[in-house]
Amino acid sequence: MSKNTFKTFVLLAGFGALLMGIGSFFGTGGLIIGLGIGLVFVGGSYWFSDTLAVKAAGAKPVTEQEAPQLYAIVRDLAQRDGIPMPRVYISPAAQPNAFATGRGPNRAVVAVTQGLLQVLDEDEIRGVLAHELSHVKNRDILIGSVAAALAMGITFIARMAMWGAMFTGGGGDREGNIFGVIAMAILAPIAAALLQMALSRSREFEADRSGAELLGDGEPLARALEKIEVYAKQVPMKVDPAQATAYIINPLTGRKSTGGFNFANLFTTHPPTEERIARLRGQTHS
Repeated sequence: MSKNTFKTFVLLAGFGALLMGIGSFFGTGGLIIGLGIGLVFVGGSYWFSDTLAVKAAGAKPVTEQEAPQLYAIVRDLAQRDGIPMPRVYISPAAQPNAFATGRGPNRAVVAVTQGLLQVLDEDEIRGVLAHELSHVKNRDILIGSVAAALAMGITFIARMAMWGAMFTGGGGDREGNIFGVIAMAILAPIAAALLQMALSRSREFEADRSGAELLGDGEPLARALEKIEVYAKQVPMKVDPAQATAYIINPLTGRKSTGGFNFANLFTTHPPTEERIARLRGQTHS
């Protein structure tokens, strides 16, 4: 088990501990209801993750006749990684980027943008696709969906607890308890979001590592990340923030709102690209 895989289990355990802590404030009934609602909503997103992601990206399926080089790379990597051939999509976006989605190896989709095919050379495209197929093999869509369900459950229960405390207020010790519940209701969702972002970053490092291992060399992916990072800052891409976590580099990296505020800072689900490149080149150890 790699260090990042271990981190995944630790972070998921942290979600569980946070849920248990909230349950101690609000009781097991509310805990079960909130988690159930979270599982329903995010479970639906997971079940239809491939459809939602490709529609959001405006990606279209391509045949082997339409993209023979891309198919050849994906097929070779899938065979070497021991997973079924995924469906292949291309998005018309000019920003070089890529993502993988689907419920598992048998329902996987790999999508690249037109920009990626135009900007990267063949070895760099192989590096990117090795990373994305590692997400498929590692079942990161499932892990991310479980984390999202837990985070949604935590947020829902925390809000229920806060509103319940506000409408059933009282004096004395009970008043102190109400303030404790309200503080928990504010801090618990923040903690859940931080755990979710840490988990996402951990899975990106793991996909980098296993993708480089699949190729036997981390340099192609390192060069690809350098190029994609530069273009992501210069070439805008219209992506729902909820879908941004799926991409190899955050596609919102270069987006700014009025006043110069960096929009991407709100969605720091990817580790720093410089650190990813350093790890791939052996300058640091995962």
